[in-house]
Amino acid sequence: MPGTAGTPGQAAPPAILVLEDGTTFSGTSFGAAGESFGEMVFNTGMTGYQETLTDPSYCRQIVAMTAPHIGNTGVNDDDPESGRMWVSGYVVREPARIASNWRSRRSLDSELRAQGVTGIAISGTRALTRHLRERGAMRAAIATDGADPDEVLQRVLASPSMIGADLAREVSTAVPYTVDPPASVAVRYRVAAVDLGIKTATPRSMALRGCQVQVLPATSTAAEILAASPDGVFFSNGPGDPAAAGYAVEAMRGVLAEGVPVFGICLGSQILGRALGLGTYKLRFGHRGVNQPVMDLRTGRVHITSHNHGFAVAMPDGGSASGGGGSGGGGLSGDASGGGSGWDSPFESPFGRAQVSHVNLNDGVVEGLRLLDTPAFSVQYHPEAAPGPHDASALFDEFCTLMERAK
Repeated sequence: MPGTAGTPGQAAPPAILVLEDGTTFSGTSFGAAGESFGEMVFNTGMTGYQETLTDPSYCRQIVAMTAPHIGNTGVNDDDPESGRMWVSGYVVREPARIASNWRSRRSLDSELRAQGVTGIAISGTRALTRHLRERGAMRAAIATDGADPDEVLQRVLASPSMIGADLAREVSTAVPYTVDPPASVAVRYRVAAVDLGIKTATPRSMALRGCQVQVLPATSTAAEILAASPDGVFFSNGPGDPAAAGYAVEAMRGVLAEGVPVFGICLGSQILGRALGLGTYKLRFGHRGVNQPVMDLRTGRVHITSHNHGFAVAMPDGGSASGGGGSGGGGLSGDASGGGSGWDSPFESPFGRAQVSHVNLNDGVVEGLRLLDTPAFSVQYHPEAAPGPHDASALFDEFCTLMERAK
């Protein structure tokens, strides 16, 4: 169990961040002391650090924040997206010395220490981010207490890869629970939500629209999901490699076969893609932040969206993006305006015709799927986005419309 990095008012002890390619950053300990391992990624959001830390999708990842000041508003008891912090480690440039906000209950440093999350403050977060953009996300470790970099590197190289990692079942609820609409909102629909790493804001967003949401474990079968005859089924975000979550793919196929309306986000979108027969692949450094431009190919409208994913669905023709998320360094390869690239051309699936519905304008990554003969759709981003932006929140209304039509 990690110990305490230090106490307020005292100089923080030294710490190191070691990447699997041998690159080492020196800094000072922040949060808990000890040693932690995970996939090194970066988040470009300027707000929402508390939601990031408690998002189950960050399980087994060390997250570097590109915004220079982190912790300014402290930690409150209203914004967590789950019951604990899920990050393996945390990298910041300058942790706030003082937390100042009317909702703050404690400092970020004290919360990291209380939850055993090892952190490091380094002056080179810009250099780290550029390195990850060029070389890709990679395994890493944060170590305090005067650890030897070469010895830490050997332990990094022995740590598990994110490829093939089945993490949804690790972060999922063990028992079903229900989220009801507020007292002033009547129940209009009953939704079965498969928890692959669900965030608190997601069932709450549906509940505000009159959905009674029953949250189910990640390993629930199609029969278990449909047992209560829900009006719709939701597959949530979550961590890990979608190729390792075959149980969720099988459940998705069983639900689609029954024609029940389906909505998936993030990992849930990747699960839908695999259920339709599409492949998934690991992005070079992923999409993590709150400023990703996504085009709806049906309308041509662009939404600024919140993302947290390191895998993506391959294009129906077997291609993948060549840009920031993909394996190369280029940008879009076609005309993104109005769907001129043919990305939205229908393709055949085991459940009828389907199409790519959304693409990322930075790199052409698939950001949404839609079935044309079955009431199902998905997006690769977060419409609930508690810290914002809220451009895509109407997708929950679209899900409600699907359920209304199916009644």
